[in-house]
Amino acid sequence: MAISPQNFPRKRRPSAGSFISPTLSDRRLVQSLLLVSQEISSLMPLQFLLKRNSVSIIRKSNLLAFLFEELLRNPVSCFAPTAVLCFEEMYIVLQRMKALIEDCSNGSRTWLLTQHESVSIGFHELTVDLSTLLDIIPVKGLDLVEDIEELVLLIRKQCSETAAYVDRTEDCLRRNFLKMLDEIKREIVPDHGKLAEIFKKLGLQDSTSCSDEIKSLEEEFQNQTDDKTKSEITALIGLVRYAKCVLFGASTPKSHGRRQKSMTDTIIPADFRCPITIDLMRDPVVVATGQTYDRQSITRWIESGHNTCPKTGQTLAHTNLIQNRALKNLIILWCREQEIPFQTTEVNDKVKASTQNKTFFGATKMTVSFLISKLTDSESVEATNRVVHELRVLAKTDSESRACIAEAGAIPLLVRFLGSDHPNLQVNAVTTLLNLSILEANKMRIMEIDGALNGIIEVLRSGATWEAKGNAAATIFSLAGVQSYRKRLGKKTRIVKGLLDLAKAGPPSSRRDALVAILSLASERDTVARLIEGGVVEMVIEIMAGSPEEAEEAVTVLEVVVRRGGSVAVAAAYHAITKLSVVLRSGSDRARESAAATLVNICRKGGTETVAELAAMPGIERVIWELMGTGTERCRRKAASLLRMLRRWAAGLDENVTTTTAHSTIVTTPSRPLLLS
Repeated sequence: MAISPQNFPRKRRPSAGSFISPTLSDRRLVQSLLLVSQEISSLMPLQFLLKRNSVSIIRKSNLLAFLFEELLRNPVSCFAPTAVLCFEEMYIVLQRMKALIEDCSNGSRTWLLTQHESVSIGFHELTVDLSTLLDIIPVKGLDLVEDIEELVLLIRKQCSETAAYVDRTEDCLRRNFLKMLDEIKREIVPDHGKLAEIFKKLGLQDSTSCSDEIKSLEEEFQNQTDDKTKSEITALIGLVRYAKCVLFGASTPKSHGRRQKSMTDTIIPADFRCPITIDLMRDPVVVATGQTYDRQSITRWIESGHNTCPKTGQTLAHTNLIQNRALKNLIILWCREQEIPFQTTEVNDKVKASTQNKTFFGATKMTVSFLISKLTDSESVEATNRVVHELRVLAKTDSESRACIAEAGAIPLLVRFLGSDHPNLQVNAVTTLLNLSILEANKMRIMEIDGALNGIIEVLRSGATWEAKGNAAATIFSLAGVQSYRKRLGKKTRIVKGLLDLAKAGPPSSRRDALVAILSLASERDTVARLIEGGVVEMVIEIMAGSPEEAEEAVTVLEVVVRRGGSVAVAAAYHAITKLSVVLRSGSDRARESAAATLVNICRKGGTETVAELAAMPGIERVIWELMGTGTERCRRKAASLLRMLRRWAAGLDENVTTTTAHSTIVTTPSRPLLLS
């Protein structure tokens, strides 16, 4: 799943400009050399690995700073071409030195350990490059004082190492670590004492440092392009997760909601939302009609038997999906600016790499087995809560982990805690089930395991916290991704009532979860009747008076209900015309589009009385004209339809229009619609 907003992928690799010498005057070039040498001198030596290598580089840079300071004190403003060329090359070498130390300092320690020998060689090669430049630089022509000349000779001598320095203790640690990875690959449980010793030497001595290490590995994964390297990094992620649990136990859950920064706290641009789920698109794709949807949502729509575009209703000429890369890049940039987690394709690549890595798979199985055994043996509620929280975090990471957790028999154990009196335990249990339900196979397990669905429904209706209720609603939405389950869920009155109650009374984040679940269930006509009977129309009318983002979600629900609900829905939505006209004036692009589409359906099916009600709204024709000029493509079409209806009504041309629906026939007259059974 998504990386936390505090740890967006940090590209530690030096920029291309770091390896290009600057085009500067001689004096400005020396000033740049002084600055970069001072920056290197101020760096902290590496603490756990390659300390001697980094100290050597920092010491040499510190000595070079004296050379550059002396050159700046020298009245000579121009140097010999040979000296200038050496300075330009030296600038590149120093930048590479700085980048290497920062990379090693900020990156993953376990990854650095596996690359220990090659990084040691990298330090040596930079030292050799510096030595070469110091050998050819025309020291005598620089007019240096005697002390500085001697200093240059000293640096030359220090750079004259003939071979790379590889710390024997660290190299032995590397070999033991690689041996342990190989054992896990062969499904041999590693010795916990040896594992603890390795992690201690790497400075990974608590749950927090292990969590930070996992984040660093995830960043390293995104920096890599080679599939083999990515596979090796996923193996390290699996091992660190395992060590985190077995060495330091389940971590104490932090008190925070499911979303570290709620989407409802930020207005998502309409173009970034999927028209099906109203949610932020993670992988936008274009269908045959030119409309853009989130890949997962439109794939489910097509696989459920639909051959039309959800937004336009047009028949799809083909079902090919074309990635909208430009839009995706804009969404990623926006998410970073808003500090909203975004799961990029690189993270999805990690899932694919994990399925091809036996070490990662073995470590994941061992981690899950350890947590399940702890869950079975836990004697206190607090201990149980910590273990369930670890399962919740693990279930959020990748498909392999979700599969392992479910196959280990965790779902029946989690169901027991849905009725817990401990609020945090209940939240962690239902959220773990939510994360597990992302995997299609786990949807079936949750639907079929005795008591699982009923437990989720009870949390939805009477959970201890709004967070628990909201996550239960999100779980219902996830399960509804399978059409056969969507029908089953829609038939349960307790689910319909629970979602409607949550949408009416819950806080914004939980209300949004409920609205999205309602929208999904409303794709089934039979469910729409239950929603209308439960008061969904009245509920969305009330929400439409709230914040702009809530109004957008509410009007989308109303559009689907009116489109699929027949005459009963039209009659119930009659009182929404005033609210919809307000949305037409001041709503977001997405909300105005849905409002226009809803009004078209109401007016077509509801007769002249509904058209007259709309015509009575002050300035409505001017608003519709504006939509025809500035709205989305679909919005412009719906606005044109509304304008035609209003003008036909004004001309008295809409008498005796008959519309047939799936359930009844509506004969419209100039006065009011008459329903014929």
